[in-house]
Amino acid sequence: MNINKVIWITGASSGIGRALALQYAQQNGVALILSARRTQVLESVKQACGGGSKIALLPFDLTQNDQAEQYVTQALQLFGRIDVLINNGGVSQRSKILDTNFEVFETLMQVDYLGSVALTRALLPHFVQQKSGHFVTVTSVMGKYGSPFRSGYCGAKHALHGFFDVLRMEHAKDGIAVTLLCPGFVRTQVTVNALTGDGSALGHDDPATASGLEVNAVAKRMIRAIAQKKWEVYFGRKEKLGVYLKRLSNKLLHQVVIRSKVR
Repeated sequence: MNINKVIWITGASSGIGRALALQYAQQNGVALILSARRTQVLESVKQACGGGSKIALLPFDLTQNDQAEQYVTQALQLFGRIDVLINNGGVSQRSKILDTNFEVFETLMQVDYLGSVALTRALLPHFVQQKSGHFVTVTSVMGKYGSPFRSGYCGAKHALHGFFDVLRMEHAKDGIAVTLLCPGFVRTQVTVNALTGDGSALGHDDPATASGLEVNAVAKRMIRAIAQKKWEVYFGRKEKLGVYLKRLSNKLLHQVVIRSKVR
């Protein structure tokens, strides 16, 4: 089996993760490890990728952070090494702070932040030992500025930027690359699955997401950014401009966001 690169994708059962898997599966010499909670759905993604021995499944729940080292051990046994980890698994939020149970904030941090941190920390010694490796984390433009109804989600995404910027600083000497991918609105089920104040799923889409970028086009651009080992890349339409507007004036950004119709 001719394998030049092993890529591990979390959150691979749907949305951006699934689109990345489908496109990477078409590349020669690439082996994939696909992870998410639902084994049956992962099986369908594997079949959509063409099946075969170069696509392995490793189902697990990102909230089980204490088992991250076990997951890494299992992943390394599949192809003998890992070259790229794409931290893509996560969940969004749609609720006001005042109406949100504290347990929802805990869940958002467990899934969106600590899940990726635990897996990354467990894999890091392997990358250091082989003197190469690439951590790719799908955050959000909400990791660069805030927006109402997404407080816990924004907090977790902001935290990812702090952690991975430091990881890049500490381990550039070890040949380890770090890429942060920050999408805006993309046509996936992210809003439908977003947590509300009591922890239940929102259950419906919103106009901004429904009219967002097409997921396969975003995945194609992400793969190009990963290949170029970009540090940080933004994807979106006008919501992407908020990143640059914040650099100019926080107060101006505040006024623009609260007057927008995005909810």
